[in-house]
Amino acid sequence: MLMLESVERFKRTISHLTEVSKLQKEYAPATVAVDLAAVVEGVRRDLQPLVKETAAQLVVAVEQVPWVQFSEKNLRSVVYNLLSNALKYRHPGRPAQVELRARVQPGYTVLEVQDNGLGIHPDQLPRLFTMFQRFHTHVEGTGIGLYMVKRMVENAGGHLEVKSQPGVGTTVGVYLPY
Repeated sequence: MLMLESVERFKRTISHLTEVSKLQKEYAPATVAVDLAAVVEGVRRDLQPLVKETAAQLVVAVEQVPWVQFSEKNLRSVVYNLLSNALKYRHPGRPAQVELRARVQPGYTVLEVQDNGLGIHPDQLPRLFTMFQRFHTHVEGTGIGLYMVKRMVENAGGHLEVKSQPGVGTTVGVYLPY
C-alpha cells in the first residue's frame, strides 16, 4: 500500500513538473474573455468532496466581474490551486471559512482568496511561491502548485500579493492586467 501511494505521488510530481516546464516556455499565453463565474463554479464542483469533508463554508462573490481576460485553462488552475490550498491548510480548531472575491481596479482585475486557516509567518512570505516549498507538511502536496500559479500570472503580465498571519489566515490577491 505504501509503495502504491509513493508511486502515485511520484507520478503527480512528474505531471506537475511537465506543466512547470511548459509554463517556463510560455511567455504570453493566448488570452480570451473567460466567464469567471463559470470557471469558479466548475472548480467549486470539483472541490465539493473536500468542502463537504471539511465542513467548510465557501463564499463566492464574483458577480462584479463577469469576464476575465486570461487563458481559461490557466484561470481554472489558479482558482483551483488557491481554493484547494485554503481548504487543505485550514485551522484545526475552527470551521474553515474561505471567500473568493473579484473586483476591478485601474489596470487590473483582482481575484482575492481569503481564508481563516493556519496562516504563515511573515518571514516565510518571500519563499511562498518557490518551487517545492512547503511550510505545513501535515497535508499531502508537492510544493509546485503555488509556483505554477505565480508563473501563470506573471507570464500574463500580472502579479500576486499575499497577506498572512499565523493562526489567523491568509489572503492571496491575484492581479491580472486588462
